Parts: sequence; C-alpha cells; structure tokens
Amino acid sequence: MGNAQEKPPGGGGGASSADQATAGSGTRSRGGSSGGKPHMATEKGAVNGTQRENSPAGGQEKKEDSPAVDTSYLDAPAGALPPHLARLKNEGNHLFKHGQFGDALEKYTQAIEGCAEAGIDSPEDLCILYSNRAACYLKEGNSSDCIQDCNKALELLPYSLKPLLRRAMAYESLERYRKAYVDYKTVLQLDTGIQAAHDSIHRLTKMLIEQDGPEWRQKLPEIPVVPLSVQLQHREKPISIEQAQARAARAAQEEARRKEARFTLLKHEGNSLVKKGYFQEALEKYSECLTIKPDECALHTNRAICLLKLNRFEEARQDCDSALQLEPNNKKAFYRRALAFKGLQDYLSASSDLQEVLRLDPNVREAEQELEVVTGLLRQSLMDNTVHTPRV
Repeated sequence: MGNAQEKPPGGGGGASSADQATAGSGTRSRGGSSGGKPHMATEKGAVNGTQRENSPAGGQEKKEDSPAVDTSYLDAPAGALPPHLARLKNEGNHLFKHGQFGDALEKYTQAIEGCAEAGIDSPEDLCILYSNRAACYLKEGNSSDCIQDCNKALELLPYSLKPLLRRAMAYESLERYRKAYVDYKTVLQLDTGIQAAHDSIHRLTKMLIEQDGPEWRQKLPEIPVVPLSVQLQHREKPISIEQAQARAARAAQEEARRKEARFTLLKHEGNSLVKKGYFQEALEKYSECLTIKPDECALHTNRAICLLKLNRFEEARQDCDSALQLEPNNKKAFYRRALAFKGLQDYLSASSDLQEVLRLDPNVREAEQELEVVTGLLRQSLMDNTVHTPRV
C-alpha cells in the first residue's frame, strides 16, 4: 500500500489495508469520544493487541521452532518518506490489514510526529498518514478524531477522495446527516463508481426528508464544486489490480441485476399475453427470456404452450425435450410433449408420455381424458393401416 489517495475505496469485499478501508467502526475509542449510531457495516478484526504475537510490532520473543516471519514489506519505499518513517507507515499498514487498528494508529502517529521532528514537508505523504490514521479512528468508533484527521488531510490536499469518504462516514455515524450528504456528493464528483457513496446518498436522502421535510435541500450546507482539472487528474490516475477487480465485480453485479429485472418483466408479460390468447406475442417474450436464462425449465414448458396453440408441434416437442433434460420428472413437460406428439400423429409416443404423467401423478384428470382420446386415435390409425395394407 503505497498511496492512499490514489486508490478509490468502496466495493470489492472488504479493506485489506488502511489505504483501502472505506467503512466501519469498532467498539472502543482512542484519544476521543465515540460517535453516535453508525449506519455503516463494520468489519470484524482484532482490536489493539490481540494477535500481537503474530505482529512484527509484538513484544513476544520468537520461538526457535517458529518459521521465519517475512518482514520485507517494512522496507518498501513509501513516497518521499525517509526509511525510518516509511518503515513506521508500512508497519501501520500491515497491522491495519490484520485488524490491529489500535496498534496501527500508534505507528501512524509516530510517523506523523517523526515528519514534524524531521521538518519533512511532503503534503501528499502527510495527507496519506492522516487519512490512514483517520481510518483507524473510524474502525474504533472514534468518529470525532476521525473527522479531525480527515480535515488535516484535506487541508494538505483538498478534494482527496479517501479523507472525504471517511469523513462522510464519520459524520453519518454522529448523525450529522447534512454534512455527510455533502461529503458523499463531493466524493461522487471525483469518482462516480463508488457504490458505497451512491448507497449512502440514497439512505441519507430518506433520513433528511424525514428530519427536515420537503424543504430539506434548502437546509443543506453548500456542496463544493470540484474543479474540472481535479476531476480529470483523478480519473487519469492508474488503478491497481485490486481496484480493477472490484470495479469489474461491481459491473458484473449491476449487469446481473439488470438482466434479472428484464427477465422478470418479460416473463410476466409473456404470462399475461398467454392469458389473453396472444400466443405469438407471448412466444416472443418467452424466447427473449431464454436468451437470459436458457436453463429455466418453466420457460421451455411455457413456450411449448404457445407453440402448441400455433400448431407448431415439432418445435413444441423440442421445447419439452429441453425441459425434460433439465427436470426429468416434469409432469407439464411430459403432458405437453404428449400433445405435441398427438399433433404430429405419433399416437404411440403420445400414449407413452401420458402414461408417464399418470405414473408421476395419478390424479391428473386431463391426462386421463387425453389418454382415452389418444388410445382411440391409435386404434383407428392401426385399423386404417390394416385396411390399406395390400395383401400379398
């Protein structure tokens, strides 16, 4: 984790470091008061020293038979920070990743104080450190100190995405909904793909309407307009593999949701058209449904009804075959295939399917009646064949 401000938060199944944390609050506070009633989902993790024996910062001696712990990550470069401060930042990231938010907070604090002592003037690196420490405060439920650190980060680098998002979450946990709404709106000017911000805006809109009534917008603080140059600069930054995967996952979820809504609508329309006797139109709806869910057995049997009504018996038989491949004991598929065989004048196959229906459910009255009709047609066809067969 090298640059907190270059990695957009949100989505993708949980934060792996302070630079990626976007939501949550813990159960205890460090250095400030706990805030209100958080509305965000919390991530579970060890707090302040649990699992310390597995941490590079832990005080327990290494056992002789324990495998060597890889600490090479501590020496990774971290912006313009000198090695000893970069090491503190990297150690904080590692502790945060493993749920030790209190210990991570201490490392970030030491790094911030070290920057002041060394006279380091690197707004970007300091912004990241304050933002990361804010993430620790947020995880521990210390919303007030989280907001203070986010303010410091934003003074160093205005319109930094992660401090804005974390401050919005802290405001929301303190029930300062108007300020939270403004920050979420600002975040979306920087990156419209952050689903957490969209969800929060939707949630807060309902709360503000309940709190302030129809004139709720007039009571909001002014929403700052992010300069276009800043928006473009943010969009042009390269994204990490993790961010690309998270965005792809969100896109896949949205596409699946869109397809599901479209499928439900088409199926409902098809059912309504069948009831009205518009079988050709219904057939088209079911066919489109099958392009979305080709393995939906009911669609094959529903479309078979339309094909039967349109006297397209061979296609109806094929749909029933498909349904029976998906559900070998589907009574509707056997019954409708029997009707298709009847239309094709294959009375023996029709009789066999109708008997299978009655084997599966002896109480299907329609199958009994249809079997009598098909049996009569089979006898008649056998008699006709006998009459018209020339004697040798």
